[in-house]
Amino acid sequence: MSTVTDLVQWGLRGASLPRRRALALRLGVVLAFLALWSLASGLVVLLGLFNPIFLAGPWLVLGKVWELALSGELWGHLGATLERVAVGFTTGALLALALGLPAGQWRAVRNLLEPIVEILRPIPPLAMLPLFIVWAGIGETSKVAFITYATFFPMFLSTVHAVQQVDPLLLRAAASLGARRPQLFFRVVLPAALPEILTGIRLGVALSFFVIVISEFIGAEQGLGYLINDGRNFFLVPQMLGAAIVLGLLGYAGNALVVRLGRHWLRWERP
Repeated sequence: MSTVTDLVQWGLRGASLPRRRALALRLGVVLAFLALWSLASGLVVLLGLFNPIFLAGPWLVLGKVWELALSGELWGHLGATLERVAVGFTTGALLALALGLPAGQWRAVRNLLEPIVEILRPIPPLAMLPLFIVWAGIGETSKVAFITYATFFPMFLSTVHAVQQVDPLLLRAAASLGARRPQLFFRVVLPAALPEILTGIRLGVALSFFVIVISEFIGAEQGLGYLINDGRNFFLVPQMLGAAIVLGLLGYAGNALVVRLGRHWLRWERP
């Protein structure tokens, strides 16, 4: 009951929970999810609702992950997925920043890029995957290009919007103090736009882990997506769910890393 009261008071105050209580709350939510999952898988077995092989319990899934980790098989798949995500996401982020910053700053650049971006952006990444395979084969290049394509657009749009939303008063104040154009960009525009740019980067991180599974379904011999696809072919549900959970943990860690970097880079925002 006290936890509920603390949450209500926290919401009314608009303040953050103490770190230990926040950690305990998150751990409690995870344990509650595992308990519900165990209950659901147990009811399937007891009531015979459907074949229990399709809903393996959490401990069976975690046991499979542990087994793959001990045998060393998991680490090869993990490394392959992380390498593809790192290269594809980094390429997409660099392109988004290299094009988004000038597009947000200068209308002429925005008018040149906006028509192409708005034509390509509504096309689902999955529709482009066969083309990447035709152009680059089923090797690593097509997978990296697929991740780059999927992650570029949200980061580009958030970068353009962030630069456009910089307060003109900040620019006028800096210009009145003698700041030149390069100083205005690096000392005013970029710091003011950085919070929203980081939000776009967080979206890009999530999307990169989302689409890597699709790319690893085709022509991959390693990767978490390969593990999921292999488990589907042979009805290895614990392997499928285990690889999916590992993928989710990787995405969570990537998002947490970006948030932590944002707190470091934006420490000037907090008193």
